[in-house]
Amino acid sequence: MTAPERRPPSLAPEARTSVLGLRKAPDPEGPPPARPVSEGPGAARALLAAAFVAAAVWYLAWRARTLNPEALGLSLAILAAEVFLFGGALLRLFVAWRLTVRAPAAPEGGLAVDVFVTTADEPVETVRRTLLAARNMEYAHRTWLLDDGNRPEMRRLALSLRCRYIGRREPVRGRAGSLNNALKFSDAELVALFAADHAPARRFLVETLGYFRDAGVGFVQTPLDSYNLDSFAHRREPARRLAWNDGSLFFRVLQRGRDWRGAALLCASCAVVRRAALDQVGGFAASTSAEALHTSLKLHKRGYRSVYHARSLAFGLAPAGAAAFVRGHMRRGLGAMQVWRRERILASRRLSAAQKLCYFAHAAASFGGWAKAVLYAAPAAVLVSGSAPFAAPAEAFLLRFVPCYLLGCWMLAELGRGYARTLAVAQYGMAKFGAELWATGGLVRPRARVRATAAQDGEPRSTHRYLAPQWCVLLVNAAAIPAGLALHARAALPPVGTLALGVLWALATAALAAAVIAHARRLDGYRRHEYRFPIPVPARMRFEGEDPVLGIFDDVSSSGFRFYGAIPPHLAAGRRVEGELFLPSGRLAFGAHVRSEIRDSPGGRAKGIRCSFAWADESDRDRLDAHLYGSDLQVELNELDERGPTPLAWLAAALGGRRAGGRIAAVHWAPVLYHDPAARVPGPHVAFVSVPESDAVPRTLVTLRPLDARAEVRLRMVTRAGSRRLDGLPVPLRNVDTSASPVYLYQRVA
Repeated sequence: MTAPERRPPSLAPEARTSVLGLRKAPDPEGPPPARPVSEGPGAARALLAAAFVAAAVWYLAWRARTLNPEALGLSLAILAAEVFLFGGALLRLFVAWRLTVRAPAAPEGGLAVDVFVTTADEPVETVRRTLLAARNMEYAHRTWLLDDGNRPEMRRLALSLRCRYIGRREPVRGRAGSLNNALKFSDAELVALFAADHAPARRFLVETLGYFRDAGVGFVQTPLDSYNLDSFAHRREPARRLAWNDGSLFFRVLQRGRDWRGAALLCASCAVVRRAALDQVGGFAASTSAEALHTSLKLHKRGYRSVYHARSLAFGLAPAGAAAFVRGHMRRGLGAMQVWRRERILASRRLSAAQKLCYFAHAAASFGGWAKAVLYAAPAAVLVSGSAPFAAPAEAFLLRFVPCYLLGCWMLAELGRGYARTLAVAQYGMAKFGAELWATGGLVRPRARVRATAAQDGEPRSTHRYLAPQWCVLLVNAAAIPAGLALHARAALPPVGTLALGVLWALATAALAAAVIAHARRLDGYRRHEYRFPIPVPARMRFEGEDPVLGIFDDVSSSGFRFYGAIPPHLAAGRRVEGELFLPSGRLAFGAHVRSEIRDSPGGRAKGIRCSFAWADESDRDRLDAHLYGSDLQVELNELDERGPTPLAWLAAALGGRRAGGRIAAVHWAPVLYHDPAARVPGPHVAFVSVPESDAVPRTLVTLRPLDARAEVRLRMVTRAGSRRLDGLPVPLRNVDTSASPVYLYQRVA
């Protein structure tokens, strides 16, 4: 239905116990959440921070005394930028000094929970996956689709998945307006929020609702994690198993620091909000572009507490290309400026001093774009004008600047707890500075808006427009180098020391801009319609006239896959094959068409095939999607990490003769057959095992049901070359949750 703009009568009790309604959950025993403890910086980091502050004050005091009167404007502009960045570093030091460590309690039983999934123009398949994951979460709840597009296909989708639907004919006030309209039709105590592309994990509600045992908690926020590791926001280093993204520092460190200060931010997705708290602040804030930031500020002003639960419990789409990435930062920065203009953050009497500083640090970050712009343009100005920004020898500048800069980078890395990669942070700072410049206009343009678009938006034609600031930085600094050299040859300006500094500075700045442009162009050069998960899935394939073949799926989506196993020779493209996948939810039959063969070398033997699925039933496709989305299987199975060793950790490991950071993961995976006497279903059962480069590296065994760790397990690994026995004791490592049930990871000990 398309909902009218009015409040309906309360739902009847019988509606709450229907298939579409709420059912009473058992009341688990458990205490309220314990008061969070903190993770402090440690003595070494505290000493490092003190050294940085001392070095920065020493340097800036010297700079203030050595302004160049012959280039006073340039000298003052650079000094102002440096002072601003030093102030920003102090604010980050304050926010990240202590981080919360929280342990959730079991939720109370019988809570009324509504789950709101908002959509405007996202593809049907994206919304379908999110609705499936939201509907399948543990703990009784109702799932609503809030459609600002008022699209018939979305109405049909919601009905087919037994979800409630609200469409708006006139989508005014954006996402906040959609949420406030939905509140008129909901009488739930708690409201969970998800964007159209954020598929929640099965235990999302179970892990977050327990915090609401504290009546003073207004909302619980979790990280906005993403599954498309090939996005513009991600940086991969396969050799080190590193999968860092631009949001790592904020969600792994800064939000935890804000949580300790009582100022965690409500984000646009992956959160649960108390309805009574929303009613007291007039619903979701709809007067700015940052409805989530604005709402969290209003809740904090009202005296409600916030909770940041640092465990990733939902996975969405990061910006695929540079255009969507930049536009997203424009929208968030503009909203922060509008909130600052309306709410008078520093003058508020209803916020604590710590909350004021945290909100001020977040809002003021956009002004960093101006400081960066000055520093990006400064080397070209020095080279072209022939004037140094300081009236002193270059050696005196280096003596003070270099220790300050190195200590600042070191402090950022240490307080970032391994999530602040200096070079990557600098590159994304370059990518965002144009958006930050534009966003600060929100202080004088209260009605400005940035159209929210899907994360997959990012065609090459729009990428060039959004990377215009980086192109300007690259071209200006590249052109300034020969211009400065020519000026020096003709008029001996600037002096040799200043010339060398200017050339190196311009080269570094141009290289930073070039790296951002190259990263954007590389992604625009290849774009899949659908993300493929590097998740191993055991499967049995049947080829016409051949015996069934056991192998491994990889590079999987619900549209296609790669299969590795003993492939019959000369498989023609287009040939139909059939088989079954072994999932935690059970076996899944499928049909597919061969697209091409994967060979060891040109003309060599085929080791696998590329196929596209041919689903007979949409529900079968949904089962595979449910397995792929809403969990961190690809991270856990491939042992990916977004955290690298800090300099202190690297030094401690080196002194102890250990290796810092880096994780040795499987080169590939192979299916295994085994018998489990304790299983109700007779074997053989199917699992899969890692195949490392060396037998000296322990193998990881992944099963779809738990094993008895006290009994030796007899495995038979199946490869193209034949089968091989792998016997030993399975040592439990960890369980990884999926939409149906966990998968179980063991280390095989011979």
